[in-house]
Formats: sequence, C-alpha cells, structure tokens
Amino acid sequence: MRTIVITGGTEGMGRGLGLYCLGRGDRVVVIGSNPDKGRRFLQEARAIGAGERAVYMRADLSLVAENRRVIADIANTYPALDALVLAARFYRSTRHETAEGIEHNFALFHLSRHLLTHGLADRLEDGERPVILDLAGPGGGLSAMNWDDLQFVRGYRPDRVMAQCGKLRDLAGVGFTATHPGSRIRYVLAHPGLTTTAFTGDYDEADAALVAEMRDRGQPVHVAVEMLRRHLDEPDPEPLSAYMQHTKISTDGEPFDPAAAQRLLDMTETVLAGTGQPV
Repeated sequence: MRTIVITGGTEGMGRGLGLYCLGRGDRVVVIGSNPDKGRRFLQEARAIGAGERAVYMRADLSLVAENRRVIADIANTYPALDALVLAARFYRSTRHETAEGIEHNFALFHLSRHLLTHGLADRLEDGERPVILDLAGPGGGLSAMNWDDLQFVRGYRPDRVMAQCGKLRDLAGVGFTATHPGSRIRYVLAHPGLTTTAFTGDYDEADAALVAEMRDRGQPVHVAVEMLRRHLDEPDPEPLSAYMQHTKISTDGEPFDPAAAQRLLDMTETVLAGTGQPV
C-alpha cells in the first residue's frame, strides 16, 4: 500500500487527487487548516470504504513552525512515503503577513513547500517509486522574479505575486534536485490548466468577479485528476520534469537557471534563519 501526503488536500485539486488515491487502495494523509473540511474529507473516505486509510492533519502551513511540526509528525508515523503532492494555495487581493512576519503567499506557496520537500526527503527515499508533485505554473521567464523584494513589501499586485509564485517553484525544483544528487525521488512541476475548484482566497470585488468567470470556464476536477495521476504512477525518468497540461516543458535553459535556483536557496535560508527555524 502506497502512502501519499497531500497539502491542501481537503478541497479542490488536492481533495480530488486524495479521493482518487483512496479509491485505488492507497493510504492518504491530507493536510489543511479547516477542520470542517477535514471532517468532510474523512466522511467521503468512509463513504467509499476507505476510512481506515484516510488521515487528516490540521495545520496552518503558512507558518514555518507548523510545517516543522507536520514534518516531525509524519516522519515519526510513516517510515516511508511514496508521494508528496503540493497543492495548498490561498489567493490574496491585498498583502497580508503571517504571525511570523512573512508575506502570506511567499510563506504558503514557497517556504512551506521548501520545508516539506527537504524535510520529508529521507522518508520519500524509502518509498517504492517516490515522487514530488508540485502544482504550480512552470515555464515562466526569470523576469517574474522580484529579486529585490521577494515578499512585495512595495508595490504588491496579486497578478505579479502569483506569477512569481510559479517561478519560485520552478527554481525550487532545480534547487531540490541539485541539493539531492542521485536521489530516487522524481520532482514533477505540473499545471493541469484552468480547473473549477474552490479558488480559496480573500478577494476584493474585482478579483471576486474574475474568479466567478474563471469557475464558469474551468474544466471539472476529475479531468485534471486524470491528467495528473500518471505523474504519481509513472513519473518521467529524469530527476526534474515540468508540464503545462499535457505539454512537456524543457527544464534546460534560462527559466530553470541553476545559478538563479542557488540564489533562491540562499535567500530562502536567510528568511528561515530570521524566523528561528533552520532550513
């Protein structure tokens, strides 16, 4: 029985992947901040006869300390992991800092994923065919990076912030494979296309109207799950791969520049050191 960990697993894409994996016989650990949604997921698991293989962990993954707790709990409970799916996101129309003083998007979309991938790497190494599935928007140019102000203290614009979030994950994938040379873990960056999910976030009026329109145009979650599941079962043989829907993107060249990836690793370490939480 494979063990799959999914962040943002109580709704949207994460929930869809979690129920799919439960339905085929996997053990699934979902992480989310809303206990009501967690209970709903467990109820859905029981309804398909998979209640004993479903686990909900409550955590606010925008907090470094909470990521550390989750990593320790998972590592102490499961000797091996087969997949880590990174699906947690929360859109914000206006800038917001966490209780640890970090811009929320940078904390949830980057620091959390950084901590979980590196912190659970040892457990993934012991999986049968381990994979990290990072749901982002691969392939954008390095111009999306706001190097002088990664947390957008100045000039916060949600579109620019989300564009950078996708780029952060591209470089984080490069950084992970460089930090873990010879690893058995396959790192997959994937975007399944516009999908009708909860679009969880804190929206102003204009953004709320845009989201409503996007919901009308999005594909059903089960279509996205069908697209993504093969990355869990048969990831590409190279250490890092990237996909926009069904189209494979080259991870060579400027968008996946190793020097930029190392620069981000160094800056990430500096931010984490400021919270008292080491890399």
